[in-house]
Amino acid sequence: MKKKLYSSPFDCVNVEYPLAFQEMNCFKAQVLIMFIMVFSISFHLVFSQTNSSFNKCVLDFNISSSSSRESCTTLDNNWDGFLTHPCCGLPFNIYLRALARWTNQTRLIFLNSTQQRDCLTLMNNNSYDTFSCGIEKLTSGAGGCSDYSEIDVVNELGSRLNSLRDDCRLMDSEGGLTKGCNKCLRTWREIAYTSKNDSMKLEDGICRFSMLILLTSQRVADESWIDKIFHCLGDNSLPLASSADESVNETIRSTKFRTDLSILIGGVVGMVLVVIVALWIYVKRKAQVKPSSERYNESYSEESSYRKLLLKEIYSATDNLSMSNFIGQGIAGKVYKGILADRQHVAIKHIIKDEQMETFVREVTSLSHIKHPNLVSLLGHYDAPNECFLVYELCHNGNLSEWLFGKSKYLSWRRRLEIALDCARGLLFLHSYPQGSIVHRDIKPANILLSANFEAKLSDFGLSKIISIGHSYASSEVRGTYGYVDPEYQKNRHVNSYGDVYSFGIVLLQLLSGQRVINLDLKNPMPLSKMAKNLTKGGNIKEFADPKLEGKFSMEAFELVLKLALTSIGLKQQRPSMEQVVVKLEEALDFSTRVESVHP
Repeated sequence: MKKKLYSSPFDCVNVEYPLAFQEMNCFKAQVLIMFIMVFSISFHLVFSQTNSSFNKCVLDFNISSSSSRESCTTLDNNWDGFLTHPCCGLPFNIYLRALARWTNQTRLIFLNSTQQRDCLTLMNNNSYDTFSCGIEKLTSGAGGCSDYSEIDVVNELGSRLNSLRDDCRLMDSEGGLTKGCNKCLRTWREIAYTSKNDSMKLEDGICRFSMLILLTSQRVADESWIDKIFHCLGDNSLPLASSADESVNETIRSTKFRTDLSILIGGVVGMVLVVIVALWIYVKRKAQVKPSSERYNESYSEESSYRKLLLKEIYSATDNLSMSNFIGQGIAGKVYKGILADRQHVAIKHIIKDEQMETFVREVTSLSHIKHPNLVSLLGHYDAPNECFLVYELCHNGNLSEWLFGKSKYLSWRRRLEIALDCARGLLFLHSYPQGSIVHRDIKPANILLSANFEAKLSDFGLSKIISIGHSYASSEVRGTYGYVDPEYQKNRHVNSYGDVYSFGIVLLQLLSGQRVINLDLKNPMPLSKMAKNLTKGGNIKEFADPKLEGKFSMEAFELVLKLALTSIGLKQQRPSMEQVVVKLEEALDFSTRVESVHP
């Protein structure tokens, strides 16, 4: 009898089918293969969906196994009405603890809605319906305190944060739960009872939980203190973590068992699919492996030379803070030059004022993990209760302000364009940073440092703010330097990247004119921005140029930069992005290069 030839389980012609199928008729082979594939795909879809939320939770619940489970009746607790169900105290306790550990690692406070849904799903079981507890109110993305990072809580809620920290400090003492709780609980409630309408009460509630998470994140290893403060602020009815964690332990164990089982089944099903696919390829006799294209994605380096220094290293580098090494002073403190043991030249900022400590925290948070050629590198720090030091790379040519306004200093036209382009590239990097747009908030010539080869580097991140790209943030007060602050920000206090664009526009006008933000030499002092606008309405644009340039510049490039500067300080909706600014400055530099090649 002649053998049948198959090209696939669904086609009974052309190619001899493998031995395993030679005893089956074509119809049976088709049915069997189709059944296996449908069954496998169904299993894969079901378990991949089941696993997705379990595997994506960013929180570490760190469940202990030393204690017994508490019944719902012992958890009659709603954190002053924040929770919506009497059985929610236990999962809420676990959730807050996990958030504290997460904040300790990431410096962020609340999860976004997707992250939170994944983690609540992981905690959820038949006994505790975490999705009906009201925990979803502690989600980022709603503005205000919900979008705060650790540094925002320190800056925007500083006084209330300090009060809560001080009044809850007695919880440390022996037997201090009753004694310390009254004061701690009173301060906790005062934070939320300052508003009358429901929406403001909710915002106050979110703000006080952001403070609580920050405080506990700073003491994640002190389980006893966290037990006491949760027990106190939860109205003295929330069980201590040692007993609370075990009940969720059963949920996590059950979840892990289901997850492991689904992985096992999924693995078996996957192997079957692999065999089927391999068989198909064998039958088709077209086993071809196409090399996958290699993708090169621009990434941000995680490597860093940043380190915490010893106090003796600081004093050794600066010759005991000798005045011979003193190079300047700002609002935050004095700056000294120094040389570390590895012969690296550095600039060291000495901060001693209590109100400037937030500057220290903000700069360490902002600069320690980002690197770019046009941002000054933070190399290390030292901190103590009474003082702290920030150690930067040393920029040997000082700052742009000294070169623009110093009588004996001179910057050529080309060098001014290169400095502007360096700054623009640094700002573009900050505004497009993957973890959130970093708004500098204090762009001015004094904060633009110049290296030995005049490469410009943005410095002083003491007012910086990290926000979601394309969003804004409502500040409680106006920050920045007079003359460089966006007028729209002064009115509505909304912090966004276009405030930096405005400040940079003012710096461009200063690079063109060599003048300060207000020209006090005139009979009637006038802001630099107004002078520039008046000249464009009928005056001679050349009159705006810095006399030090002596007319040695490309007029086309000058007009292009002037127009760019005026657009940058215009209405917010008309301002360019930093990406567009970079393109225009590159065009101006190209103009100037061509002119120099013709008229060297």
